[in-house]
Amino acid sequence: MLQEVERWLASRSWSADDRPLDRLLAAKRETGQTVSVVLPALDEEATVGAIVEAIRTELMTPSVPLVDELIVLDSGSTDGTAKIAAEAGARVVHRDEVLPRLPALPGKGEVLWRSLLVTRGDVVCFIDADLREFSATFVSGIVGPLLTDPGVQFVKGMYDRPLGEAAGQGGRVTELVARPLLNLHWPQLAGFVQPLGGEYAARRSLLERLPFPVGYGVELGLLVDALHTAGLDALAQVDVGVRKHRHQGGQALGRMAAAIYRTAQLRLARGHLVRPRLTQFERGEAGFVPRTWDVDTEERPPMAEIPEYAERRAA
Repeated sequence: MLQEVERWLASRSWSADDRPLDRLLAAKRETGQTVSVVLPALDEEATVGAIVEAIRTELMTPSVPLVDELIVLDSGSTDGTAKIAAEAGARVVHRDEVLPRLPALPGKGEVLWRSLLVTRGDVVCFIDADLREFSATFVSGIVGPLLTDPGVQFVKGMYDRPLGEAAGQGGRVTELVARPLLNLHWPQLAGFVQPLGGEYAARRSLLERLPFPVGYGVELGLLVDALHTAGLDALAQVDVGVRKHRHQGGQALGRMAAAIYRTAQLRLARGHLVRPRLTQFERGEAGFVPRTWDVDTEERPPMAEIPEYAERRAA
């Protein structure tokens, strides 16, 4: 298995610099592929505008028409996220406006799943909306292999994730939960540097066939299911530099870890599941107080099974 991972790293792991923009634009013209970028957003007014502006001014111009549509899918923001994103040039869609017959569930995966209904691109690129010092290379680098190599179907971004002043110390749930799970149960995926990273792109023809965990488990679930659906050689990763973003506290990371473990467990043994609840503790006036949370357990079916999606594609 180690030899297979090393072979994959040598053939399916690149840098964004390996595919300059002129090559991507030429490949896009030749193949006729279209690209959609989706930013799932919840109360990200501090960062979403700069991300949208960078994509609009660098990748959506007459001279550089790499991205065909840019959608901010708002999952219920109470701040100025929607207004700022629209003013910066994105099309803003509220989660509850998409597939209204099916009440929305809370979670990032829910938003990503619904985004397939409001985008048209052959290639769909997801970018988290909390990134700071954003570079449009995140988009061009990640979609590059999909535009230039017909054998690639799913591409993850890889990068350094500093935690404060410490270089490379971000991604705590990755190192403590996701990486051990992948190495133990899906060793073919051991070569992914950032398996939980929110920056990745895939062909619509693959995404529409995958189930989407509605919560934090979506990145792990899509990666594992893409492996089983398309095969290892259809997966790739691209180095896009440094990712700076808002880091969450320890308890939020605990809930994220539980959801990711649950997602992995569903894929390992659907008939034998641990209880989907997590108890954490906070100090109160009389000592430690338990707080119990439901762990994300819902998954949305492949979008290709949704009648509204099939009708839209047919039209």
